[in-house]
Amino acid sequence: MTETALIVIDMITPYDYPDADRLLSSAEQVAPVVADLVERASVPVIYVNDNFGSWTSNRDSIYQAAIDGKAPHLVEPLKPAEDTMFVVKARHSIFFQTPLEYLLGQLGVTRLVLTGQVTEQCVLYSALDAHIRHREVVVPRDAVACIHSELAEASLEMMALNMDARIVNSVDLRGDGF
Repeated sequence: MTETALIVIDMITPYDYPDADRLLSSAEQVAPVVADLVERASVPVIYVNDNFGSWTSNRDSIYQAAIDGKAPHLVEPLKPAEDTMFVVKARHSIFFQTPLEYLLGQLGVTRLVLTGQVTEQCVLYSALDAHIRHREVVVPRDAVACIHSELAEASLEMMALNMDARIVNSVDLRGDGF
């Protein structure tokens, strides 16, 4: 059993939705950081990814749609390995009607390191849902992409003040099982 898990939120995407162009510049900076965290993690890595409204989707179909999309160079380095846990979600929170809570319980996870996109949407809502489930939240600020930088900063501040989240840089995670 482990107490920390690295969560990769919505990084496998075709970037073909409203605001995707605004997100791309931030994602360009974040994707290599997330890929580095995934590579060096000695804790469970769990991808939680939007299904983009396709109710027949799975890891492979979501990845293929993303590779065929607007920014395959951002997606390819983040391709989940065959043995990587992959949870499909339909809404903003990684917990909303997904089996993630059960999976975390099975793994003995009490601390989540949240990475991915979008800081002011899915990451924020996921942090709140983790907090109300009494899980510690760590957010490496250089591993979360945003659409609106001012809202992202406010979101990180809310996570720290209202949810007791630790906001760190990715290099500071070495003490968290990485």
